Amino acid sequence: MKFSWLLFSLLAVTSLSFAQNQQGNIVQYFGKEKVEDVNEGEILHLFTEGLILKKQGFTFNNDAVSNDPVFAQILNKKVNTSIEEIKIIDAFSGKTLEWEPLKTQEKNEFADRGLRSGYLYLEYNSETEQTVLFEASGHTNVLINGLPHEGDHYDFGWNLIPVKLNKGKNEFVLSGGRFATMRARLLKADQPIQFTKRDLTLPDLLIEESKPVYGAIRVTNTTDDWFKNGKIHVKIGDAEISSQVPNISPLIVRKVPFKMAIPKNVAQQETVNAVITLIDKSGKTLSTETLELAVKSKYKHHKNTFISQVDGSVQYYSLAPSLTKDTDNQALFFSVHGASVEAVNQANAYKQKDWGHLVAPTNRRPYGFAWEDWGRLDALEVLDVAEKLLNTDKQHTYLTGHSMGGHGTWYLGATYPDRFAAIAPCAGYPDLLLYRNNSIERMKEMPAESFDRFGITKDDFLKKATLTFNNDIDAHLDSIIRRAGNPSRTLKLKRNYLHYGVYILHGEKDNVVPTSIARDMRAQLGSFHKDFSYYEYPDGTHWYGDESVDYPLLFDFFKARKIKASEDIDEIEFSTGSPGVSAGSHYVSILQQKKPFEISSFKLKKEDGKLNITTINTAVLRIDLQNAAITNDTLAIDNQQLTFPSKETIYLENNLGTWARINAPQVSEKGPHRNGGFKDAFRNNMVFVYASNGSNEENEWYYNRAKFDAEKFWYRANGSVELVKDRDFKASNYLDQNIIIYGNKSNNTAWNKLLKDSPIQVSTNKIEMGSKSLIGDSWGALFIYPRTDSDTASIGVVTATGIVGMKAAYANDYLENGTTFPDVLIFDNTMLTKGIEGVKASGFFGNDWSVDKGDFIWRN
Repeated sequence: MKFSWLLFSLLAVTSLSFAQNQQGNIVQYFGKEKVEDVNEGEILHLFTEGLILKKQGFTFNNDAVSNDPVFAQILNKKVNTSIEEIKIIDAFSGKTLEWEPLKTQEKNEFADRGLRSGYLYLEYNSETEQTVLFEASGHTNVLINGLPHEGDHYDFGWNLIPVKLNKGKNEFVLSGGRFATMRARLLKADQPIQFTKRDLTLPDLLIEESKPVYGAIRVTNTTDDWFKNGKIHVKIGDAEISSQVPNISPLIVRKVPFKMAIPKNVAQQETVNAVITLIDKSGKTLSTETLELAVKSKYKHHKNTFISQVDGSVQYYSLAPSLTKDTDNQALFFSVHGASVEAVNQANAYKQKDWGHLVAPTNRRPYGFAWEDWGRLDALEVLDVAEKLLNTDKQHTYLTGHSMGGHGTWYLGATYPDRFAAIAPCAGYPDLLLYRNNSIERMKEMPAESFDRFGITKDDFLKKATLTFNNDIDAHLDSIIRRAGNPSRTLKLKRNYLHYGVYILHGEKDNVVPTSIARDMRAQLGSFHKDFSYYEYPDGTHWYGDESVDYPLLFDFFKARKIKASEDIDEIEFSTGSPGVSAGSHYVSILQQKKPFEISSFKLKKEDGKLNITTINTAVLRIDLQNAAITNDTLAIDNQQLTFPSKETIYLENNLGTWARINAPQVSEKGPHRNGGFKDAFRNNMVFVYASNGSNEENEWYYNRAKFDAEKFWYRANGSVELVKDRDFKASNYLDQNIIIYGNKSNNTAWNKLLKDSPIQVSTNKIEMGSKSLIGDSWGALFIYPRTDSDTASIGVVTATGIVGMKAAYANDYLENGTTFPDVLIFDNTMLTKGIEGVKASGFFGNDWSVDKGDFIWRN
């Protein structure tokens, strides 16, 4: 399900660092200092010695299914087996890799280029059973006594993991990633439950506003008990307010929202201090911190916060407001940032305009999701919030962005073409997968001797870079899994650019996003588009100052364009990979597809008051005839003539090539409100419900897996997810919220409350799907299914028939961008070592969420 290469990251970061002539880690390049100080307790142990396992060359994975043979062996090793006994056969050389000693160097960091693709083993002997905070950085994931946790691969220094140490030996295995350095230490917490100021989300206080605003802070719970019914009290000058703290499960750090009231004298200050206090249900003070907030005018650059509907977390966006104050119906310039760039800095790169507001969303993090997945959802949320707040003219909404934000511009523009009057990608690449492939293609041109620094030959590289399969069924399974990524294959949607004008801005000498990518897009647009402009900034590199985004001619291009009123639109071309991501344009929507997640499209022409429509891969279409403003009561669809009253909203179904009018599809069917793949379950203020009715080992694994996903969603998405024990789950307490089930029918009591009618049933030692069944404890599955007590909510299921199958599913790359998951994935314990060969079945439910009408591939 993953299209990722560490090589891509290394090339991009290396080019970018050279371009900016900087030294140090990636955090420091962009002004965000890595957290070094410890304010949560005292350092109990600093790891200074360990073992490193160096994989040959670099991590290179162009497979549809992730695999990690090293973690697979460690996850399944016996307690008394030493780490040195774990033998790994190198994928390139075929040699057996050995663990080697490694000691810390400067700044008490382990440093070795092998850490980028290798593993670091650490050990701590505790005199007693005790709970500590494990703090590490520079790693992607970590196994702590055999249980997986999220890492700190951007080297922010944010990661804190409450861990109950065993008396005696405790093992920590860190996987590498972006950097050749790692740091690790154990902290003895000052308080069992307390604040940590690592990773705050705070607004600016606006002198013209009086409504309370939201912030977010993390709370560490190092106890075995739930923290419930707590409060956060905030005092700023003469203003005080309290907020209820959401439930915090045992042994976790959760980022929680809180309100802040704005004091009366805020206008006289540039900054104010907020005293924030954590109080338990009995009124006892547990933790107090002082936070500094900037005071701004809403007429100057500033940032706002809001509560996200994805997970109830606090997110922010930044603005460069119009110079024309307090005027409605101005333009909105929506600017999406590049990798590692804060939304605040994105907005600050623009001078204020006199005819519109510039708004910069966050993508959920400076790296975020490349404006796909939850980055896409963040963009949509901010766009809606900003349009309402600023009361802008929706006919004058424009999209732009730089670097990764240039990709976001190409992608969001193609996905939601009727939201924008024009787009302007700057230093951007249209398709994430193809951009990563571009790095691979560039390497293929490198001389053979250049591969020596990777420890491989060029022949080895070319062999690994070529996707091959052992048999046809592997190829078919790979294809259906990759199909789930079609909504992100931007160039398959490129004719959606016909909706508006396109201005391409790129540096002539850009070596991060090669200028050849922009020239290719110029050539592609030139083959079908009549309203685009292309400009290469002379001698421009990847970033050549604020004009890299705030280019006057770009805004002149915007000013000359607007979205036409629906009644004035005579032609529409629209394509989508999934109605659940993007359903339609203006007054026509694709509600259901014939073949799920293949590209669906329609072309519409209005001639002599009559609509003529042609479709591809479309099962159900909705047309608002009143907004179409037609005068003829007939329309032609795929050469078939149909007659309807011209002022109605109609629904048409394609049955074996014949179109007929139907009633609106039932909300229980697939549609724009919920259409699958599996990743779509992680929204709608989702809740993680974990099993507690199995064996002790099962219960520990399922709770830890839910924590692992919560940790990853916090780190990747600035998220805040509530965990609920199955026995405490009441569906009526979480109406219309998505539920993620961890466990199976035998050990999770919420299963029968939510999934009793599911065509997939999983219990101890058995999976049943339709007429098929699989026996044994080695099976695992991921799937999505509609929540039958809700018109909109879904259920995501992370399940297995036994602990062996559960360990096979540890790699939770479904919370990363660039990964693709159909509705259903069934696998066994070999998936973690062999990738696609361990997949038993995958595919999509039918539009009625049935197996019989679905599209599945099974391995016999």
